[in-house]
Amino acid sequence: MKALSNFFDFSQKVNYKNEILAGLTVAMTMIPESLSFAILAGFPPLVGLYAAFIMGLVTAVLGGRPGMVSGGAGATVVVLIALMQSHGIEYVFAAVALAGVLQILVGVFKLGKFIRLVPNPVMYGFVNGLAVIIFMSQLEQFKSADGCGWLTGTTLYIMAGLVALTIAIVVLLPKLTKAVPASLVAIMVVFAIVFGFGIETKTVEDIASVSGGFPPFHVPEIAFNIETLQLIFPYSLIMAAVGLTEGLLTLNLVDEITGTRGNSNRECVAQGSANILNGFFYGMGGCPMIAQTLVNLSAGARARLAGIVAALTILLIILFGAPIIGKVPIAALVGVMIMVAISTFEWASFSIINKMPKHDIITGILVAVITVWLHNLALAVLIGVVISALVFAWESAKRIRARHYTDSEGVKHYEIYGPLFFASTTVFMEKFDVEADPDVIIIDFKESRIADMSAIESINKLTAKYSKAGKTVRLRHLSEDSRRLLANARAVVDVNIIEDPTYKVVTDKVK
Repeated sequence: MKALSNFFDFSQKVNYKNEILAGLTVAMTMIPESLSFAILAGFPPLVGLYAAFIMGLVTAVLGGRPGMVSGGAGATVVVLIALMQSHGIEYVFAAVALAGVLQILVGVFKLGKFIRLVPNPVMYGFVNGLAVIIFMSQLEQFKSADGCGWLTGTTLYIMAGLVALTIAIVVLLPKLTKAVPASLVAIMVVFAIVFGFGIETKTVEDIASVSGGFPPFHVPEIAFNIETLQLIFPYSLIMAAVGLTEGLLTLNLVDEITGTRGNSNRECVAQGSANILNGFFYGMGGCPMIAQTLVNLSAGARARLAGIVAALTILLIILFGAPIIGKVPIAALVGVMIMVAISTFEWASFSIINKMPKHDIITGILVAVITVWLHNLALAVLIGVVISALVFAWESAKRIRARHYTDSEGVKHYEIYGPLFFASTTVFMEKFDVEADPDVIIIDFKESRIADMSAIESINKLTAKYSKAGKTVRLRHLSEDSRRLLANARAVVDVNIIEDPTYKVVTDKVK
């Protein structure tokens, strides 16, 4: 009951003005993006807006990170394009709902905490790549309505001028006052200029109509059998992975910006719940949106209210406000998003690039390139983590060493330093001289650990070599977890155990 009451903690200090204005600003920037991605995937435009409303509301109320904004994000929609083209939107709804179930399972089994294993260079690459994507996506708005060519002449000059005006307001207004979000003021000023002077320029309604009704309940019209499951499961799995990867990385980013800590497992459950509702309420699904989240934070939002306001604003626009919002100039939204891209980019990465290890620099650049090139955030992060893990393994393998001496009883002692695992077994084996060693040797693991099956195999091979030479091997100071791994080697080793820590990933509990 206490956990439920935390969802609606009205004792928290909330700046209601900042939260409401931030929510309105986020709604303005989310509408054209959701419409664009829905049209790109071949969905009806309203499917994108319904996703923005459902994802935004559910995750704002139930999510693990106040201040984060979710909606119909392009990262997850791109995964579903092939399914839409081959089997239609009903199968897309089913895949979205199944992806939600998978995300809930990740949260229930508390697997979200493993996002903390993502190294800092990967985060740099992810954020920088995403900033480039946000910027490049805005350039698409400088194309003609049919998307076949760039704007030219007066149309281009008007668009560029309005974008420049928007950027100028966003940059300069905070120097005068921070009473209202600069992004919202910029949108309103540009809208007033275009409307007041009757300037012809691209507007939201040129992308698609935003008018409709409340999201209808809809059970996907598919065959509920194993063949359908086999068809949609790969899409659902990839969508769930992409959504959680972008969401949890965004959560970490917001943690750094706000100096607080979110709950990754709760965020997984919230995302999954929202996607299940999307599947049954005519939404295309989605995940946290880093650009809108940064707009939200830059406007001063720190609580859940802004996300709720943004979601409800989108619903009200769908129901009643389409004629007005349809007239909002795209140039104003483009200017706001360009500033988001600029503020998202980790410019500090340039100043520390000469101070970072070369492998970290390469990893960060590679993650950024993959993010921009393939628009596959999950793959980019996975590759970055794998590279970082391999580099760490290599560096750790080089650190294993042995100090040896012979005691007064003629027993030779090998004191091992550094972890014994798959990458260090070759160096470990080279430390021993089977032919020259006395009849009894003791291998001391006080400063080492046996970490995996490769390490066990190397110990078995070593003891076999000494046994073949008629010599005895004893192992000392093995940790409890190392002893468990060596259970199968009890017949040939003499294990002497002292206390040694068992290393685990930190838990995710937040008071």
